[in-house]
Amino acid sequence: MRKIGIIGNGSWATALIKILSDNASAKSIEWWWRNTDDIAFIREYGHNPRYLTDVNHNLQKVSLSHELEATIKGNDIILIAVPSAFVASVLENLPKNIFEGKLIISAVKGVNPETHQIISHYFEGSWNVPSDSICAISGPCHAEEVAMEKLSYLTIASTSVNLANEIADILSCHYIYCKTTEDIYGIEYAAVLKNVYAIACGICHGLGYGDNFQSVLVSASSRETERFLEAGHQIHRDVKENAYLGDLLVTAYSQFSRNRTFGNMLGKGYTVKSAQMEMNMIAEGFYATKTMKEINENVQAEMPILDAVYDIIYKSANARKVMKELSAKII
Repeated sequence: MRKIGIIGNGSWATALIKILSDNASAKSIEWWWRNTDDIAFIREYGHNPRYLTDVNHNLQKVSLSHELEATIKGNDIILIAVPSAFVASVLENLPKNIFEGKLIISAVKGVNPETHQIISHYFEGSWNVPSDSICAISGPCHAEEVAMEKLSYLTIASTSVNLANEIADILSCHYIYCKTTEDIYGIEYAAVLKNVYAIACGICHGLGYGDNFQSVLVSASSRETERFLEAGHQIHRDVKENAYLGDLLVTAYSQFSRNRTFGNMLGKGYTVKSAQMEMNMIAEGFYATKTMKEINENVQAEMPILDAVYDIIYKSANARKVMKELSAKII
């Protein structure tokens, strides 16, 4: 039985710990924490002190560590659940060969902002991890619903069918269904873009747009995702599948979507800085918007929704004016 090490302490990492703990076949789970005080808190009270605090962890299955290098060396599967903007800085002081022989699971729904790489490509290029030793997890699946054990779905993507199937097995339990795909490129970029589109939906909600416009915006977002994926990596894929359209829908509409919440605050007149300060969690779409705008300068896909969100966040453009102009472009 493979041993699993988890890097990350946020709500999604916490939800994945719960899923793994509730899977009968996962026997050895090690959870890395930077802060030893947090480790002491979990050992005493049994739950994450900051995120999904209602989830009590099975500490007979889950061990806690503050030694990152030892955690990686001591486990066969390394699950990365760190915000994309911080993946490189968390790993930067590790030996370059530390991931040799390891299987990498990326639960990061973002792009490395420095290298403009999806996380699978980052591990291939910066850590020499073979592509068939990497997989990525996509939704639709909110951490908050995992905490309540509401029926949820994951998509596991890898160029290795065997690896995808193995990871699907250890991430399945009575409230999680998994399916697999070989389109790791597609689901990673779709997971990045849906956060940008959720911000757009939030902005429109904050401005007072109704459900009719929101449905058109989400439909246009799905087509925009398809255009980008086709321009960058043309293979057969159905963007109506769970990992593409399903993940977009839940992120665009759910009360648990931090990206929608962030956009809603912008639509109501908050500045970017004040919206970020009020939220206690990172909205991945903030970083994704700038990175995807820069990536698309090379891809050259038609992406008016991405452009609109970028102008509002990074150029301080008037949200009402930008969305009015966008409404005529997406019909």
